[in-house]
Amino acid sequence: MALMDWFNSVWQNSGLAPLWETVAPWLALDERQLIFMVATPFFIGVFLWEFLKIRHNAELVDTRESIRNFMLGAGYQTTELLFAGLIAFPVYAFAYHHRLLDIELTWFTGALLWVLTDFCFYWMHRSSHRVRWFWAAHVTHHSSERMNFSTAMRQNATNIFNGGWLFYVPLAFVGFNPVWIGVCYALSLVYQFFIHTTLVKRLHPAIEYVFNTPSHHRVHHGRNPDYIDTNYGGVFIIFDRLFGTFTPERDEEPVEYGITRPVYSNNLLVNWCHEYVDMFRDMKQRGPIGQRLKHLWKPPEWERGEKGES
Repeated sequence: MALMDWFNSVWQNSGLAPLWETVAPWLALDERQLIFMVATPFFIGVFLWEFLKIRHNAELVDTRESIRNFMLGAGYQTTELLFAGLIAFPVYAFAYHHRLLDIELTWFTGALLWVLTDFCFYWMHRSSHRVRWFWAAHVTHHSSERMNFSTAMRQNATNIFNGGWLFYVPLAFVGFNPVWIGVCYALSLVYQFFIHTTLVKRLHPAIEYVFNTPSHHRVHHGRNPDYIDTNYGGVFIIFDRLFGTFTPERDEEPVEYGITRPVYSNNLLVNWCHEYVDMFRDMKQRGPIGQRLKHLWKPPEWERGEKGES
């Protein structure tokens, strides 16, 4: 007991105790990053296992690209850690302060939140493909022409500024604690890491019907005309089935990975920002301001006509 008192005395006299009291709630709110940091060594280990199996096939894996994918992921985690507390957390705290219900965490409410978080993910993810502003951040994840576990780490450092996290705010307004929302979101992304592979073929039909699987997600990463903008689910595929965006993987149509306007660059900033550059360049083109602004919310493929038609 005396030893703990000594430790406490050292801590109190260090002058850092007040700082910790300020920082600790911030860290507690961002349980997501704690989960990601714990999971990352496992991600690396699983990727190395996969790499040993596919390393001789350049169509499946490229060592330099895989390293770059993890660097892109590290940039994403860094900006989330530094700026989520300044940008997203105040909004979640405001919504939770004005919540409609006081929801106690139980096994039932936890399972309900898990499903609702995936429901929000579906619409966030769908918007990330059909609204150019959101696509400008999400395109980084899709720009690789290979599908392996390192592709899951290929994320955009601008995500926290892009605003996709707003899709989950209604859950806090209803009455779910933002910390629980963050945990569900992080665990969902952990699950999704494991569906970025070509090694796992189709699973049992019952699993394929309910859950997002490697087969379903390979389709999502395809730029084949029949595969584009399908299979948006995170953990579950049932929302795609409900809202008409589900497409199965077909043996007669192998997936062609990547985006329709490829960007080949080793520069991290180019990988993160190229679609923003293209979007703002399109907005600079002469025309009515209303037509220019439509580039923000129209689909990525939308172009203005010669006379500025909608």
